[in-house]
Amino acid sequence: MAPKTLLQWLQFRTLVDCDTMDIEVPQALGPFVDCTSNQVSKAAIAYFELEKPKNQKLIQESVALSKKLASTYPDVLPKVLAGEIAMVMLQHGISKHITGFVHIQTNPYHSYNTLSTIADAHRIVQLFKIIDQNFDTKRICIKIPSTWEGLQACKILEASGVSTLATTLFTIEQAALAGEVGCRYIAPYVNELKVHFEPGFVDNNKAQLLCLQAQRYYEAHNITTQVLPASLTSTQEIMELAGVHHITIAPWLLQELAETPVEGNQVASLFDGSPLEVRKLLNFGSDEKGYRLAFTLSAAGEGERKLGQAINIFCGMQTKLEALMA
Repeated sequence: MAPKTLLQWLQFRTLVDCDTMDIEVPQALGPFVDCTSNQVSKAAIAYFELEKPKNQKLIQESVALSKKLASTYPDVLPKVLAGEIAMVMLQHGISKHITGFVHIQTNPYHSYNTLSTIADAHRIVQLFKIIDQNFDTKRICIKIPSTWEGLQACKILEASGVSTLATTLFTIEQAALAGEVGCRYIAPYVNELKVHFEPGFVDNNKAQLLCLQAQRYYEAHNITTQVLPASLTSTQEIMELAGVHHITIAPWLLQELAETPVEGNQVASLFDGSPLEVRKLLNFGSDEKGYRLAFTLSAAGEGERKLGQAINIFCGMQTKLEALMA
């Protein structure tokens, strides 16, 4: 049957994920593949979801379980552990209504600490098994900020069988290193994170072209990493990316796509344009200094600025989430 809405047309070309922790979204607008929390970080989405009255019982259960597990994780503050448990509970519920991965991000305060990020990831996987011993942990994808340290953590986690997504990605250098270390996904942010927190702010340097460049780069160099754009603010931005591997979309945009007929509302996709010159293969290996310099110089430093800004916002939302748990 021919697609009738923009959402159906998009799903014909791209795997569509829901960017929410609200179980009612996949129930109402699905089916979807993965359930992510890319747009404003797991801390922000979890915080806004847990503030809802319907989730007060879940908060109480999370706090109670964190107390029981205090001796198992003595190095983790109870409020931090309770927040992780709450996020796992939310994603566990949503997992029944999607076909692919559930995504949970590591603590943003550990964005520049490889070992702490790895510990966060393994603990998240363990928490799923504690909550449901029959849960298939191969359906968990750990979201990790695309710092040098974060991508080194991805390398180690992928080697141990834990799937990862390199988030807060703004440059082809980050994309190249993410592919090199074996990330399952990258999440290029089409808009810098500030657009979701400062009313009226517009990102005039959007990253749709980076999504195309990264996908063509991976295809040309036989890299299995998939592109999963995030931080979208309009249906036009979304439809311009039809043909990308995956795309994660917030509930209000999913609703708009589902209500908009295809006829008369077609948007040209970048993926249907002229052939794109592909960057040569970048191999950073263990050259941390070389990578950091290349990343700093990329796009006149805009990627580095946006990454720092995103981590700053993430940490602020993590603090709010911990206060809610406390």
